[in-house]
Amino acid sequence: MGQPVSAIRNLGPASVDQFARAGIHTADELRDLGADAAYAKLLASGTRPHFIGYYALVMGLQGRPWNDCKGAEKDALRVRFDALCATSQPQDPDDLPAELAKFLRDTGITAS
Repeated sequence: MGQPVSAIRNLGPASVDQFARAGIHTADELRDLGADAAYAKLLASGTRPHFIGYYALVMGLQGRPWNDCKGAEKDALRVRFDALCATSQPQDPDDLPAELAKFLRDTGITAS
């Protein structure tokens, strides 16, 4: 099965849940994808963009504390983050599990 996502520095329970919703369940999967591809999957699965979360992920994959990101490095990561957000496509609501889509329709939360 491999190590959990939380084995990567800076990633706690909330990150583990977000990555699981995006289909990433192990630290190895996350490392293989890399920060940008993994973050794009988070965004596509509905996670709201958060710059600190993004650079904490980048730093964690390098084995560094999240608050180690400063200056020009942080500026460069902001450019990458903004580009990811600009090209991100949230999950199509039609891709929801049938039970969830029915619940949302039945409760009037969505019109589809």
